[in-house]
Amino acid sequence: MSLHELKPAEGSTKRIKRIGRGIGSGKGKTSTRGHKGQKAKRNLPPGFEGGQTPLHRRLPVKKGFRNPNHKTFAIINLDDLENNFDAGADVTPEMLLEKRLIKKIEDGLKVLAFGEITKKMTVNAHKFSKKAAEAITAAGGEAKTL
Repeated sequence: MSLHELKPAEGSTKRIKRIGRGIGSGKGKTSTRGHKGQKAKRNLPPGFEGGQTPLHRRLPVKKGFRNPNHKTFAIINLDDLENNFDAGADVTPEMLLEKRLIKKIEDGLKVLAFGEITKKMTVNAHKFSKKAAEAITAAGGEAKTL
């Protein structure tokens, strides 16, 4: 295949509608705008919706926008692990749900470094803050990412 043989896929391109090019074109005279009326004349602002409140006025002004790919993590701190688990424990998100330390797992569990940990334990979570992972391994435990 060469460059001169390239062409778009069948049905993917359409001819443009050429309006205002004379009566013989079938799209002359009123140029597809009909007769008289507000929309036939060129005095409509862009975005005008016929008296309905336009889209740019219906949208919220300062509330920002919510990322559809946003992930929400259930959060647990090191001091919660220290106070609620014994040394040598294997901590999982399901165990935290049973002990009601988190309400629901949502998009995953994240361990944060608030407080201190002195017990050796294996912590299974979806994410760890850098300091939390360092604190767990410094205590002799293991931080496993799910």
